[in-house]
Amino acid sequence: MKERKAGLLCLIYCDKFKSINDTYGHAVGDKVIIAITETLQKLCRDKDVAFRLGGDEFAIFMPGIMEQKAAEKFFSRLFENIRQIDIEEMEGKSIEISMGACFYEGTEEVSFDELYKNADSVMYQSKEKQGCSAMIYGLYTDKKDS
Repeated sequence: MKERKAGLLCLIYCDKFKSINDTYGHAVGDKVIIAITETLQKLCRDKDVAFRLGGDEFAIFMPGIMEQKAAEKFFSRLFENIRQIDIEEMEGKSIEISMGACFYEGTEEVSFDELYKNADSVMYQSKEKQGCSAMIYGLYTDKKDS
């Protein structure tokens, strides 16, 4: 029997990544991906699962995070740390991310694909804003931090 854990699924997208690659080259794009990865690793707890989905997309599952306030606190910490990334070749241009998130109750049989779809739907709304932004599926709230 699989053990289901309630928590928060976050999808993270590096905004304007194609533009970074086109402007500064793929080596700088690689530095951006590595810097985002290191930031996620630094902020994750031992029980969190963070992974790169591919390209400029990442995901984190944070067991036990089931309240909007706790999620928004994490978003703010992440945005603050992302803004501190300094890639020399980008000459002061900051990295921005968009996030979509959804809570998983852990009680129903819900597939990763369903959770992904929910988080992805609000991530696209988040992308429409300038600067680091996050939205939580089903709460119709926006957390913009820049």
